[in-house]
Amino acid sequence: MGAGAYAARSTPSDRPEDADAPEGRSRTGPGGVVYIDGRWFSPDEAKISVFDHGLLYGDGVFEGIRFYAGRVFKLDPHLDRMYRSAHGIGLVPPIGQDELRRVVLEACARSGFRDGYLRPLFTRGKGDLGIDPRKSPRPSVVVICATIAMFSIPEGSGIRVIVASRRKVPASSLDPRVKSLNYLNSVLAKSEANARGADEAILLDEHSNVAEGSAENVFLVRDGTLVTPPTSASLEGITRETVVDLARGVRRLEVRPIALQEMFVADEVFLTGTGGEILPVVEVEGRRVGNGKQGPVTQEIRRAYSALVRSTGTLIPYDS
Repeated sequence: MGAGAYAARSTPSDRPEDADAPEGRSRTGPGGVVYIDGRWFSPDEAKISVFDHGLLYGDGVFEGIRFYAGRVFKLDPHLDRMYRSAHGIGLVPPIGQDELRRVVLEACARSGFRDGYLRPLFTRGKGDLGIDPRKSPRPSVVVICATIAMFSIPEGSGIRVIVASRRKVPASSLDPRVKSLNYLNSVLAKSEANARGADEAILLDEHSNVAEGSAENVFLVRDGTLVTPPTSASLEGITRETVVDLARGVRRLEVRPIALQEMFVADEVFLTGTGGEILPVVEVEGRRVGNGKQGPVTQEIRRAYSALVRSTGTLIPYDS
């Protein structure tokens, strides 16, 4: 889908509270900047209604996007997915995709950050205490530009994961291709990992195969071959797709169901996600993965990914 896919009603980009600020710069200080329905705020000033159905019911969709060295990585694929997600839940965005793209880039410029994290959201909007989406006649648009810190991984080391006791919500109940605001399944998995002294949790699907991490896709390496589950039970991750592209023509790749036992005997395991990037896994349920250190394939993928995100992407118009 192109940048103009799913064009809808356009929200004006008025800036009454900082109209005299130099274009491309923010008066909000070092903490980032937030856009809500046509207006700009500092993070401390940004507010939504307590009657917004995104807050009350998790009724909405979002994306997590990174920018590096003044370039937004995979901006258009992220926005394409966001509009597909909105379409998947019957939410008509009040802003066209081209206009949202412009707002996202302006948020980066206003923040002044060279490296950072973006969180655009569509919520169902303000309604009442009933669940009926018709009571929310106008969705809201939010774009948050800030920084993010996920895991600090020493050279050669990695994270420890457990297998969550709760299963991934089945695709028959909620389409995994929709990146919705309802992340309770993942939050509970992450909480379980915290309680058990691990860094992350792996969720199994309804067939007891590996689905994904709490916020990441899963890869394992066996005899030099990369293996990842199909996206029939997990999000169609953009970082996952990037790793597949990096590996294509260099390594053999298998997209197929992965039994939990395969993770226990894998040579290497790593997770992928926009926030966490490439996360080496050195322990699964107390069992050491490989030699307990980052494996050579994981290191290769991490280096290639790091070089790619810092050399490609949509330029941020800081001086425009």
